[in-house]
Amino acid sequence: MDISGSPGRRPYTFDRVVRISFTVILLIGILFLLEVLKGVLLPFLVACLIAYMLEPVVRWNMKVTKFKTRFVPVLMTLFEASVIAAVFCIIFIPYLVSETHEMTQMLRHYASTKIQIPYLSDNIHSFLRDNIDFDRISRLLSKEEWKDLIKSTISSSWSFLSSGFAFIFGVLSWLIVVLYVIFIMLDYEKIMLGFRQLVPMGHRKWAYQIGNDIKNAMNRYFRGQFLIALIVGILFAIGFMIIGLPMGIVLGLFIGILNMVPYLQLISLPVTTLLCIVCTASTEVDFWVIFWESMAVYVIVQCIQDLILTPKIMGKAMGLNPAIILLSLSIWGSLLGFMGLIIALPLTTLLLSYYDIYVVQRYGNRLSDPD
Repeated sequence: MDISGSPGRRPYTFDRVVRISFTVILLIGILFLLEVLKGVLLPFLVACLIAYMLEPVVRWNMKVTKFKTRFVPVLMTLFEASVIAAVFCIIFIPYLVSETHEMTQMLRHYASTKIQIPYLSDNIHSFLRDNIDFDRISRLLSKEEWKDLIKSTISSSWSFLSSGFAFIFGVLSWLIVVLYVIFIMLDYEKIMLGFRQLVPMGHRKWAYQIGNDIKNAMNRYFRGQFLIALIVGILFAIGFMIIGLPMGIVLGLFIGILNMVPYLQLISLPVTTLLCIVCTASTEVDFWVIFWESMAVYVIVQCIQDLILTPKIMGKAMGLNPAIILLSLSIWGSLLGFMGLIIALPLTTLLLSYYDIYVVQRYGNRLSDPD
């Protein structure tokens, strides 16, 4: 008897219910194993993500150098990535140290000075001083706090040994990630082909369709959205640096990270406003001038993102709704920690594709082998 409720759909027979139940149990078992093995799997997944992000660069190097093997292009890609990271650190770290020292002075000045800003209630300053420990934050940003932390760590032998072991294990973890990245990048095409050949012949149509959905979602999110977020972060950093906002480059790059989820950068507005208030208390800059200049940076960068970057990089392809992306990151992140953030999008896309094929049957006759 067809209990599906509509003609043309497969009936929920006992065999089908058993298969669905087995699939659910299998997924629960996989999640349990991921939770147990996440400490071992995390370096591998991070390496897979890095190799996936660098794969277009490897292909470009292969095209430029006309090498048929991947060894030299992979070495070139790793060298280029290392050079870019080193240049960024050389430029960014001195700036960060200088800005941190300046911000420490500003926070201390704001915590000990009463200021009045036109059209801004004094209750806001009282609320900020009552709920934010500016002295504690300034101490955390100062060099003296770090010196005290090092002294207290050295004074305790067990804490010193524990931190030493943790440091060693951390270095080893990063070395393992580097090795994983090299090995995965060298055999990237073989690994992808091996995954495809693992699928039985009778299940390849729907498996390839789900694989294509995951691949398209990964391309849109991890590659497309990452490139957009990187450019947006740089634009914000340049804009804040031009208007003279304290910690402007750090804030701009932070907004770029938030932009990995579209429009999530809007939650940085309170932080920007607070920096404008602190800047006004410590300098002669008018609050409303620097505040509206900051808002102008937001508007200009958002227009560039929506009118130029997103159409050029993402095209007309529709990705997951930003609310779904944020929800999936929250759920998988709470379940599996940082590893959950990495696999959140593939797993969510997998579940949605499985639902489309087996529940609502949205794909119909579209299932076919990929080109």
